[in-house]
Amino acid sequence: MINSNFRFECRVYFEDTDAGGVVYNANYLKFYERARTEYLRSLGFEQDELLLRNVVFVVRNINIDFIRAARFNEMLVVESKIILLKKASLVFEQETYTDRANQTAPINKAVIKVACVTADSFLPIAIPGDIVEKLIHE
Repeated sequence: MINSNFRFECRVYFEDTDAGGVVYNANYLKFYERARTEYLRSLGFEQDELLLRNVVFVVRNINIDFIRAARFNEMLVVESKIILLKKASLVFEQETYTDRANQTAPINKAVIKVACVTADSFLPIAIPGDIVEKLIHE
């Protein structure tokens, strides 16, 4: 069984917003990247240590749905879960929620395919066994 939802909290800073005070669309990708990095960290895998092992995870594909806007100074919760684990890739479903009262529906959703590649050549490789083991059994 794949790990259950991982939750990552972050605040919307002024630098994350556009002139209208809402989160600029590209910045959701930053929130999702941070959440995936923290997800790996929670399993005991640091990106810099993986790099020393010649292992890098790169985004292969993103499908994102902008439902409602997040605003300056709101707290966001990004929920991440793996919906598909293959030999050399993972597919994450990630959703962003705000701290607004009674906010139970996501304001943004994304499905992101991440490939495992070598750091030196960017050629696909199998996800290391210790990572797969943690993903399946944690």
